[in-house]
Amino acid sequence: MSIYAISDLHLSFGVNKPMNIFRGWDNHTERLFANWSRLVTENDTVILPGDFSWGLKLEETEKDFEFLEKLPGKKLLIKGNHDLWWSTAKKLREFFSLNGFDSVDIIYNNCAIAEGFAIAGTRGWFYDDAANKKILAREAGRLEASLTAAEKTGLPVLVFLHYPPVYGGAVCREIFDIIKRHGIKKVYHGHIHGAGFNNAVKEYEGVEFKLISCDCVDFTPVFVA
Repeated sequence: MSIYAISDLHLSFGVNKPMNIFRGWDNHTERLFANWSRLVTENDTVILPGDFSWGLKLEETEKDFEFLEKLPGKKLLIKGNHDLWWSTAKKLREFFSLNGFDSVDIIYNNCAIAEGFAIAGTRGWFYDDAANKKILAREAGRLEASLTAAEKTGLPVLVFLHYPPVYGGAVCREIFDIIKRHGIKKVYHGHIHGAGFNNAVKEYEGVEFKLISCDCVDFTPVFVA
């Protein structure tokens, strides 16, 4: 029983948003399906930290979740900046139950237990302008709540974010300081693509960062534990 992770699937089976307009994304769903099926078993867990579907409404994600349900393992989703379909936890779980998406759950203001670990995380945020201060404060609160819940389990904690709290020469202190205060030594994140790989930070103030965007990891789930 293992934990894997991969972010930014950017599925669009229910909407017209092809990813093959971007370099390296040709046949990405077929490649993802093959690589995932080769590595992951039904007894494993895969963390998906953000940008799962291009659907704008929840009903537009149904075919994307059908694709996900066909893949082995339990899946835990965290919201990304493009997941505009994301609703309340209650509505999402009702949607999963109604459609038979039994292998899918979310991490949202909480933590999840998987393979002897407590899984914590949130979307995160990065921008420092005044218009986004409320969003940033909300995301910082969600990360604090998730980490606090994870620590209460007494299990080792794994942390996943969508946005990197450190990127290039900039640091989102509101998010990063929470990570430091809770003694987290490694964070998995997505959001960064293409030319942005060159600015991805691997370590900062003793915290290691692992970028797991689909195109960064060759559309292959990354072994975590």
